[in-house]
Amino acid sequence: MTPRRGSAPAADKRRIILDAAIRVFAREGFHRCRVSDIAREANVAYGLVYHYFRSKDEILDTIFSERWALLVETIETVDKEDLPVREKLHTIASFIIDSYQHDPDLMKVIIVEVTRAANTFGSHHLDEIRRAYEGIGAIVAQAQEEGTFRDDISAPFASLCFYGAIEQLLSAWIFEALAKSPDDFEQAKEMVVETVCGGLELRGVSSVANTG
Repeated sequence: MTPRRGSAPAADKRRIILDAAIRVFAREGFHRCRVSDIAREANVAYGLVYHYFRSKDEILDTIFSERWALLVETIETVDKEDLPVREKLHTIASFIIDSYQHDPDLMKVIIVEVTRAANTFGSHHLDEIRRAYEGIGAIVAQAQEEGTFRDDISAPFASLCFYGAIEQLLSAWIFEALAKSPDDFEQAKEMVVETVCGGLELRGVSSVANTG
């Protein structure tokens, strides 16, 4: 059956609505906007938004879960690779920072409206958020077992420090508190990895030694 001219597949319409919601949430804030604002931004009928999503809350849940799942998948993939710990952490830092660079509105919504928000959204997604922290912690724990990282600092604490440093950078870029040229982004990746790994590496174990 050939679709009618001008019509879009359901998956495309759903994506159009989600992308429009990201722009509206980033521009106006989740709590200040309405479903009608999202429909207008997406150039679709008001009722079509409710065809795909039960509420504005479900739209935000979907935006977060889709993107966070990609982060967790990246962490799990990196953890399975035979790479020095610095390279693993650099890959994760790069994924998060590149995500901001490529879609700042999306990352603004995730940071401001979910992970740093003192509301039900953050608590609703705690299990998802923990999976990322635990994945990073597993990478740190493996480096401790191999004798690359000191073991007097807990892996969960180190994981929070690593992700927390990146999240703070994202917040600074979101609120225009730091310069954000391509060079700034690349330097930020290096500094986060150096700060965390430099504090965790045993004396005499350098990044050169880690690269085998």
